[in-house]
Amino acid sequence: MVKLMPPLLSLVIPCYNEAGNLSRLVERCLGVAKRGDIEVILVDNGSTDETPKALPPLLAGHHALRTVRVDWNQGYGFGILSGLRAADGSILAWTHADLQTDPSDVLIGLDLFQHGAGENLFVKGSRYGRPLRDLAFTWGMSAFEWLILSTPMRDINGQPTIFSRSFFESWSNPPHDFSLDLYAYHTAVKAGLVVRRFPVRFGPRLSGAGHNETLAAKLKYTQHTMRYSLDLRRRLQSGPD
Repeated sequence: MVKLMPPLLSLVIPCYNEAGNLSRLVERCLGVAKRGDIEVILVDNGSTDETPKALPPLLAGHHALRTVRVDWNQGYGFGILSGLRAADGSILAWTHADLQTDPSDVLIGLDLFQHGAGENLFVKGSRYGRPLRDLAFTWGMSAFEWLILSTPMRDINGQPTIFSRSFFESWSNPPHDFSLDLYAYHTAVKAGLVVRRFPVRFGPRLSGAGHNETLAAKLKYTQHTMRYSLDLRRRLQSGPD
C-alpha cells in the first residue's frame, strides 16, 4: 500500500450559505489543488441553505478537496479554526468563499512563504479595487488598531492569510468571530514574525449577500471589533492569568 505524503499547504475556506457560489468555488479550488501538494478544506460552517446537500457531490472523486461540517454556525472564526484543526499541511492558510478574491491567490502567497523566512513568516493579501467607502472603513480601523494595540497593521481583513503550523499551535484562546483576522495578524507581529503583503484584486460577489456589505453591518462590525481590541489590550496589559 502506497503511503500518501501529507500536503505542503492546507487552504481552509469557510462556507456559510454559499450554495450559489459552490460550483464555481470548487472549480477554482481544483485549479489550486492540481499543483499536487495542496489540499483544500471547504468548511460547511453550519449552513442552512442547500450547501450541506450540494457540497459533497461536487467534491466526489477529488481527493485533494474535502469538507468539514460544523453542525450549527458559531461564527466565522469558529469555522476557520475547525478547518485548521483538521488540516494536514505544514503550512496553513485561509480565504473566503465569496470569490471576491480568487482562491488561486494563495499560490502567490505560498511562493513568498517558501522563498521567505520559513516558519518565521506571516503572509497576507492586500486588497485593491475596493470602493472608496470600504477603503475609508479599512483605513479608519487600521489607525484605531495601531492606536489601541500599538501595532501597525493595514488591511487587517485582507485575504489569503498564510502561516506555519507551529505558529498556529502557539495560539491561545483565538476568537470565534470575525476578530480572528485581527487576532492572527496582531499575534504574528507581537511574535516577531516577518509580515509580507502582496496585492490581491478584490471584485464583486458573484452570488448571495455578504455579512458586511451594508452601512449598518459595517458599523456593527466596527463596534464589535473595537470592543474586542480593547479587551485584547486589557488582557495583554494584565499578562497571563
